[in-house]
Amino acid sequence: MFFVAVASGIRDRWVPERRGGGIGVVRGGWAGQSPRVSADHTLPSEIPASATTCRVADLLLDIGTSMLISGAHSGRVHRNIDRVAAAWGFQADLFITFTGMMVSVRNLQRDEQPVARFRKVPIHGVHFGIITAISLLTWKVAEETLDVATVEREMERIRKIPHHPRWAILLGIGAACGCLCLLLGGDWKNGVVAFVAALTGMFVRQEVMRLKYNPMIGFIAASFTTSVIAGMDVLHHFGASPEKTLASSVLYLVPGVPLINCAIDLIEGHIPTGIARGVFGGFVLLCIAVGMTLSILLLGIHNF
Repeated sequence: MFFVAVASGIRDRWVPERRGGGIGVVRGGWAGQSPRVSADHTLPSEIPASATTCRVADLLLDIGTSMLISGAHSGRVHRNIDRVAAAWGFQADLFITFTGMMVSVRNLQRDEQPVARFRKVPIHGVHFGIITAISLLTWKVAEETLDVATVEREMERIRKIPHHPRWAILLGIGAACGCLCLLLGGDWKNGVVAFVAALTGMFVRQEVMRLKYNPMIGFIAASFTTSVIAGMDVLHHFGASPEKTLASSVLYLVPGVPLINCAIDLIEGHIPTGIARGVFGGFVLLCIAVGMTLSILLLGIHNF
């Protein structure tokens, strides 16, 4: 009975209790005594995070996610966020995944609690204009000590930087694939077919993305459309090297940025994010192969 009483007293002395949304600690003596509950979950040596720290955390998360979805690798995101945090007297710890980002910010000038924020990011794209503008902005913060309000206004402006016009993207992709066909040894007729095939395939992919379908469906549809048009050169021999047309016209779909970022992340030690980028890039390549296979089977091409 003595040991039961002692155990009961120890159990009642330290019992966690939820108070005011946090976890308090019930402090009391032996069994039967009235317990005393701590005021809240805040550590005695720390004060709650200020509104400025919360504002900085949101802004740093905004900077990081904007760079991530625009095609920046993890190391570059880390460097830009650390540059801004250090200039304002904060310490920022990042956790980056392929689908989200978490940032924890602590004010080094005040003994207060850190602030943690998490945000889910959409599928990654490529917009080097946004990445460059954010990098230049972070250097201005470090060199000119811009305040938080100024950086918030600049980030609002940077997020509105438009992509290239749709017609320019289509013409650029068509011209790139046509020139690649010429570099591979095709003649000008093969180059024209590759130009039309790539332009049409990219138009189909843009329409699929505009309708909010799964991006992988867009890769399959674009690869299929491009291969069907390029396959006509194989069937009817418009040019001297139709196989060059078919091989070069789908190269615009190759996910170069995710694969390059995969290698950089793995080298710099961001293993989970690097693996995720590599798997994404590999699956895009698989979708390209599926679209080409379906078109080749449809056209009955046996000598490719």
